[in-house]
Amino acid sequence: MNLTGKNINQYFMKNSRRDFVKKTLIGTASISFGGILPAFSAKSYSRILGSNERLMVACMGVNARGFAVGTNFANQPDSEVLYACDVDKRAADKFIDAVTRIQNKTPKAAPDFRKALEDKDVDILMVAAPDHWHATAAILGVQAGKHVYLEKPCSHSPHEGELVIEAARKYNRLIQMGNQRRSWPNSVAAIAELREGVIGRPYLAKAWYTNNRQSIGIGKQVEVPSWLDYELWQGPAPRRPYKDNILHYNWHWFWNWGTGEGPNNGTHTVDLARWGLGVDYPVRVNSSGGRYRYQDDWETPDTQIMNMEFANKSMISWEGRSCNDQPVEGAGAGVMFYGDKGSLLIGDSTTYKVFDINGKLLRHVKGEAVVGDARSLSTPSQQLDAIHLRNFFDGIRKGTKLNSEIAEGHKSTLLLQLGNIALRSGHSLNINPLNGHILHDRKAMKFWSREYHHGWEPKV
Repeated sequence: MNLTGKNINQYFMKNSRRDFVKKTLIGTASISFGGILPAFSAKSYSRILGSNERLMVACMGVNARGFAVGTNFANQPDSEVLYACDVDKRAADKFIDAVTRIQNKTPKAAPDFRKALEDKDVDILMVAAPDHWHATAAILGVQAGKHVYLEKPCSHSPHEGELVIEAARKYNRLIQMGNQRRSWPNSVAAIAELREGVIGRPYLAKAWYTNNRQSIGIGKQVEVPSWLDYELWQGPAPRRPYKDNILHYNWHWFWNWGTGEGPNNGTHTVDLARWGLGVDYPVRVNSSGGRYRYQDDWETPDTQIMNMEFANKSMISWEGRSCNDQPVEGAGAGVMFYGDKGSLLIGDSTTYKVFDINGKLLRHVKGEAVVGDARSLSTPSQQLDAIHLRNFFDGIRKGTKLNSEIAEGHKSTLLLQLGNIALRSGHSLNINPLNGHILHDRKAMKFWSREYHHGWEPKV
């Protein structure tokens, strides 16, 4: 179940918080964290279900985060990873070895994921490649008749996000964005309490992400390594020379391929903020920041503050610090809701806290599972993320409403993209609250879409 905006308000007129949490998590209670039901192994389930009842997955991008998500798919008793798709042969080999040990079947290597899409046995395309690939891969996936599990951000630009939604509708396929906190039990419970008025009317949500990333230096143009298909890695993006400080993670900080810390990690907590406030599109967005700590090739901000105002007299403020990881409210990533009767904090882990209007702690709700480091590049919450996968599976098999269906994922991604556009254009943006489009601003609209390498323009 995915409840936002007006729908969630109507829902709570008829349902208690307990029912809300129960129904949101339906179908997951019998699954132990890690994806296997108690007393059974993955091998046992493969015998019970039979391959024809399992969902077959092609994993695109299997280094770091993709490795974590892909092996999570492999750990689910009713799915099988059929393809490992990565332009880095080393990453593909490592992933294939790990998945083989998990599911006792060896995935096929398909460096070009489009080859895997030709296989009629593939049900799902998992996309965890760099940001510049997300929308293009998702569109190609649904056009090939596959459902798509799409890591955040769902697009490199706002225009791409709208194309992905259009493609999902046209080809009647499901796309779940990987903002997994939408499925975490205590995130659901915390939002339910907000809806019941535990802090009165929430009107401000402060979200944040902190880290202590080191300098990426000044890159040198070098020969492309033998293990890398750099041409295919660039894919839809305009061509740039290969330098020794781009791969694997630093591409995040170059506008040609990445989107900066905001869409990269801010999407998680800003999504919770938007969900909690019950808002969709803003009316105004502003942002300030820059590359402050180091002088190197890093292009996106390492320090940034975004503010998004909404028509219902509420706002979201996001703070990103890539190079100073001093926590906020004791958490490296989180969101604090401020209301007219108190405050509510959702931090790094599965806990949340409720405070009265004077800041006194009223209640500390703790979860049953422990989340890892929110700053981890790959597995910040491996066990809880399985719940998000289960919701995706139920959407495919039973028609269950997705917790982060692509239209909702796009709205949250868009907020961070608008913040980046405000920063890059140098002024505040006025936004149409009905569709999130920038109003009367040619300078800002230059960033609404992006340039593509010839022949790679996405088409629905």
